[in-house]
Amino acid sequence: MAADDTDLFRPVAPVRAYQRVAEQIEERILGGDLPPGSRLPAERELVNRFGVGRSTVREALRVLQSAGLIRSRPGDPLGAEVLGVSPDNLSQALGRLTRSSVASLGELVQFRMVLDAESNRLAARLHGADDLARMREQITRMEALSAKRDGGPAALHAFSEADALFHRAIAEASGNSLLGLCARAVHEAVVEVIEKKIAGVADSTAWMERSIAHHREVLAAITAGDGPLAARLGRTALHEYYAGHVEPETREMLAASVEDH
Repeated sequence: MAADDTDLFRPVAPVRAYQRVAEQIEERILGGDLPPGSRLPAERELVNRFGVGRSTVREALRVLQSAGLIRSRPGDPLGAEVLGVSPDNLSQALGRLTRSSVASLGELVQFRMVLDAESNRLAARLHGADDLARMREQITRMEALSAKRDGGPAALHAFSEADALFHRAIAEASGNSLLGLCARAVHEAVVEVIEKKIAGVADSTAWMERSIAHHREVLAAITAGDGPLAARLGRTALHEYYAGHVEPETREMLAASVEDH
């Protein structure tokens, strides 16, 4: 081995028994052998089946519960209840990722540009009447909040929440469940950014009115079935909203996301 290769490897950490127990149960849940609503064997039975101590089983159950896969109550004679994979726990996991330092604000905004553009395009083709009604409902809510001249921080939060729910409705109208999950997580992650932007402008009411006008344009394009226009509106609006707030080194990346289409 060359002298400069000495830093290629590090000692490995032994895998704890509770991790192996948790992995086996998780595989059975994800594989469908343990469907939502079913029960795991009682704690004593798990101890016998895995050949480990009670504390190991309890730690494995805590790991699975924190992941949202089961609901466990100490001493429950029926065993832990299987919750399975749900939109909520998937969204929570993605939400933690988007709020972490793994992605910069610029990368998060670019991801939302891609997400919104494709969601808009698909929603224009696949939407139903109920989807359009949900979008209109959020625009109506935004209009009412904009009319409150002295709504304060609570009104700003409600406005940004309505904004997020509008885009979530579009993503869910796309017919792709993963787009809906991603939209929920990413939009929740940028709600705080939206609030700060609104609070920082000289005339927040005028800003909200421009935002409402944009949402009306998007809804009109989706209603008309104009996917390319709906996608373009999604990209350009996000670039206009956030380009001045992201890290300087990522602004060119955002501009390219608009210009390449």
